[in-house]
Amino acid sequence: MNSLSAFSVKKCIFFAIITLGGVKISNCEQGFCSAPPISEAQPLYWKVNNPTLSPTHLQDLPGFTRSVYKRDHALITPESHVFSPLPEWTNTLGAYLITPSMGSHFVMYLAKMQENSKSGLPPKDAERFVFVLQGVVILNDTSGIKHNLEVDSYAYLPPNSGHLFNSDASATLVVFERRHDYLENHTAEQIIGSTNKQPLLETPGEVFELRKLLPTSLAYDFNVHMMDFQPGEFLNVKEVHYNQHGLLLLEGQGIYRLADSWYPVQAGDAIWMAPFVPQWYAALGKTKSRYLLYKDVNRNPL
Repeated sequence: MNSLSAFSVKKCIFFAIITLGGVKISNCEQGFCSAPPISEAQPLYWKVNNPTLSPTHLQDLPGFTRSVYKRDHALITPESHVFSPLPEWTNTLGAYLITPSMGSHFVMYLAKMQENSKSGLPPKDAERFVFVLQGVVILNDTSGIKHNLEVDSYAYLPPNSGHLFNSDASATLVVFERRHDYLENHTAEQIIGSTNKQPLLETPGEVFELRKLLPTSLAYDFNVHMMDFQPGEFLNVKEVHYNQHGLLLLEGQGIYRLADSWYPVQAGDAIWMAPFVPQWYAALGKTKSRYLLYKDVNRNPL
């Protein structure tokens, strides 16, 4: 009887894998086969708007949600999002993920802009940070300059600065707003940027990659960090500090410890962390994790 090795191939062979999306071509080499990763064909941050466990995937589990709300933290997952028209915005639906009613001093929300949509202004003395997750938006500021913001781009608008975001097609934003904590002789200025133009910073004792999207000068009372973890990497420090956090997982999956609870998390999940809640993250899966993190800085907690 011939052994199986007699039929093994030395060169590449191809075979069809039937998937829900149709026929995919997979590559086999020296007896090992793998399907091409689906995520490679998707736009950046695609899973934030199309999470693995979306509401449609959970429709046969009535009453089920991964969302959790506790005194010092919250995990808000996509199947729990409630969208409604955003106040002062046109043709835009919003889902508030973090608000002061939780105990935070800031708000974090998703804004889904539709065709011919326009933004409103934040409340008096509130500053605003906008990050583009999907589509393209145009920022019109008081200088008369128009800024095209694509996916992975962002804008910081100081308090009481006139501005308008508009979009001719579908676009999704994550927005942070808070009442500015003024500091004498220090004035925050408008910032326009993109993640890939920010330098990697040193993280002593840690392995993750860190970019800060706003200046670290005293004029700014919060910053927004972009943090990248390769599979298997984790925070070495089990953090406990006075700062608050608002987090949106943009890519990948992992485990987040909050207080005494351990939560599986994935792209599209949002987290609020109150001051002094123990926190820790480890990246799982086969692709990197990336999250956007709000953090209050440069002010005396008194």
